[in-house]
Amino acid sequence: MMKPSAKIETAVIHKGYDSTVHHDSLATPLYQTSTYSFSSAQEGEARFAGEAPGNIYSRLGNPTVRVLEERMAEIEGGQSALAFGSGMAAASAILVHLTKAGDHVLCSRGIYGCTFGLLGIMEEKYNITHSLIEMTTVLQIEQAILPETKVIYVETPINPTMELVNLRAVESVAKKHGLRVVVDNTFSSPYLQNPIQFGADFVLHSATKYLNGHGDVIGGILVGKEAEEMQTIRMTVQKDFGGIMSPFDAWLLLRGLKTLHVRMDRHVDNAEKIVAFLRGEQAVKRIFYPFDAAHPQMSIAKDQMRRGGGLISFELEGGKKQAQDFLNALSLIKIAVSLGDAETLIQHPATMTHAVVPPEERERMGISDSLVRLSVGLEHVDDLMQDLQHAFAQIKSNLQEI
Repeated sequence: MMKPSAKIETAVIHKGYDSTVHHDSLATPLYQTSTYSFSSAQEGEARFAGEAPGNIYSRLGNPTVRVLEERMAEIEGGQSALAFGSGMAAASAILVHLTKAGDHVLCSRGIYGCTFGLLGIMEEKYNITHSLIEMTTVLQIEQAILPETKVIYVETPINPTMELVNLRAVESVAKKHGLRVVVDNTFSSPYLQNPIQFGADFVLHSATKYLNGHGDVIGGILVGKEAEEMQTIRMTVQKDFGGIMSPFDAWLLLRGLKTLHVRMDRHVDNAEKIVAFLRGEQAVKRIFYPFDAAHPQMSIAKDQMRRGGGLISFELEGGKKQAQDFLNALSLIKIAVSLGDAETLIQHPATMTHAVVPPEERERMGISDSLVRLSVGLEHVDDLMQDLQHAFAQIKSNLQEI
């Protein structure tokens, strides 16, 4: 593992950029170009052959995108990173790279709805099967391994139930059986969790979320601990499937990334206060938050996360109608999927982000019709709690009228 040479608060601002080779510009320039010219035919030949450094075509590399990739590799503790057009492009690329027809992927039992859909496509079209299991102990993981298992794919905390996967247990089993480990670190961001420190081979992010933080970019990041293998992915799956990030999106991400540490501290501060508020609300049946004292896996959370994050899920008394009535009664908090924005967002997983998952599978994942997911933003927490109080009062009034 490459150990960061600077604290993350410094790396998110400086790593990967040398102003002296960019006309002394303090801000990273936006290289909005699709292709690059060569001084001679021989230079073009040398670059295409990999014998000379330099740019060729922006699907293969762009100076603005490269700064972002180097910065992300540093703050995740990897050797190299690749930027993609979306988080799902990053997830697709690594799964295509690591598997072939007939292989098996072992997954944490709760995963993002579109990742679930991707695995279904891979199984239907290419006979790449998958299993969704709980991954708290070594025994649970070992018992699920098949002769054709090649990859352990983990999301932790799990979306939207906030269940934790024990990364130490995963690494122990993977090392014993020669399996590759991929961790989706979107919910924590590199500021709160670094899976490569716990043995992960690859870490991916929906950069749309906390890395950007402003709700105006779609992007994905893949970080690997072996630079040579990451270069192979760049020149095969990424190049030929074409799910690249645009220079402008990389430029926006670099701007957003500079405040990651400041934003994450505020997200978590607000989330912790809202968890305490929710504990006293009678309409709340159950709270899911990694650093909540009632979370059954709080010890795992404290071992591999620095703080609990900005996502809270909670179940309300009642079912889908009560959950939707609660969302509709909010005004400051916006009904929207995604997370990690300055704005506080709320959504109903069973009918939104995980609607593609069959009801019986959602039940096994712990996603009930009364579950809502709250992405706590950067507003003043008193204003957020006032909005929540109003919504709780509204659903209580609705119940009394029935």
